[in-house]
Amino acid sequence: MAQVDVKAVTDSLAATLREAGAPPRIVDGAESLEAPLRDAVRSTAKDTVSGVVTSDVFRRAWEGANQRSHAAVVHMLTGEGRGALSTREGSVLLNVGKVVDQVEARLADAGFDRAAAAIPDSDRTVTLFESEQLDKAQDLMRLLNVVGVWLPVLTTVLAALAVWTAPAHRVMLMATATGVGAMMALLLVALAVVRGAYLDSVPPATLPPDAAATVYDTFVRFLHDSTRTLLVVAVVTALAAYLYGPGRTARAARGAAVRAMAAAGRALHRSGVDTGSTGRLLAKHRTWATGAVLTAGALTLLLWNDTTVTTVALVLGITSAALIVMAVLAAAAGPAASSPVPGDAGRRAP
Repeated sequence: MAQVDVKAVTDSLAATLREAGAPPRIVDGAESLEAPLRDAVRSTAKDTVSGVVTSDVFRRAWEGANQRSHAAVVHMLTGEGRGALSTREGSVLLNVGKVVDQVEARLADAGFDRAAAAIPDSDRTVTLFESEQLDKAQDLMRLLNVVGVWLPVLTTVLAALAVWTAPAHRVMLMATATGVGAMMALLLVALAVVRGAYLDSVPPATLPPDAAATVYDTFVRFLHDSTRTLLVVAVVTALAAYLYGPGRTARAARGAAVRAMAAAGRALHRSGVDTGSTGRLLAKHRTWATGAVLTAGALTLLLWNDTTVTTVALVLGITSAALIVMAVLAAAAGPAASSPVPGDAGRRAP
């Protein structure tokens, strides 16, 4: 509105009419058009901007911005300055250039070329907040990033060494997994407690609660995700180690699983499906085949980039499915290929 000089337009119109010899009543009427014309310009500008904000284009842009907001905050806190959020001299800035471009285009289409052209390029960013501690926050973010990435690797290496050097590998594996799981659970509780204390300590006048929560969640995102993933891996490992042991419940569970897979294989064999040499080979070398599948699953988790709980569930599901398929194929080779339950053939599991 500051760029549209309505009074100059009405004065020019009145002067033109006066020079043309128009009656004084007409000239005075032209000068009185300033208020209605100003209201019309204001209404058009408001409708134009509102039309942009309420349009499907803006809705899609807003949803896309929210979906990418986490990465944008990470970029801001790491100082990379990519995306809609950036930092400059302790200030966090939001780039609204795309919305401004649409407003300019619609103003131009509505005939307000001068107003559209007068929107300055320097005002395409909005300062969200300022903080003298931003540099320290960025340094802390980088540290937590490194800790979050290398924590599961270090924990896995130390756990593997503990199991490898122990006389009873299975017992040590179960104990290590249980201990790691307990520590990860305590760490998740500690992160939640610290989060609450942090949000209570930040005055709303300094930083809105939602923004403060987003900043904290971004700080600990890598650590939180790694901790949760490691907790799931520890639970699965401890459960697998227990089920392989000599306990009554473990033996009953293994026996039920083997009988079910053997029944499925015999059903296939009776229906005319014969796995032949492949099935007999799997039955003969069941221990090696099982070890190979488990090793492949473990290596997949270790080498997977940015492992999450979903990744663990996916690898676990595929590994379990592969073991079930191998057992069914082995049983489908015929009665000669049957084998006892692993760990139950006259010996106790270590």
